[in-house]
Amino acid sequence: MSDASDLFGRPAGPDQFNLFGDGSDRLQAPARPVVDHPARARAKLTALLETARAARSMPWPERDARMWQTVFPQMTNWLPDEEAEQLRFEFQREIERLKAA
Repeated sequence: MSDASDLFGRPAGPDQFNLFGDGSDRLQAPARPVVDHPARARAKLTALLETARAARSMPWPERDARMWQTVFPQMTNWLPDEEAEQLRFEFQREIERLKAA
């Protein structure tokens, strides 16, 4: 089998991309989409905080409430430190208020 054939022994034409090696016929990796993680995290955190503020009692089942108490602070790591600290403080204050209700 020569370099000009595919894995099945068929002749490889110029329209077949090269998976390995150098050259203009090399297969290019797909482009990754650009994701604005801080903006997405900020939107989700704000929505969660507003849900907690609007509630008179715990708005989530116990399991979900525990999960958000763990995940919310982790999500704030995408944000600038000052903003993250403020959101963590406000969320914790709301959780304590809802637990007492």
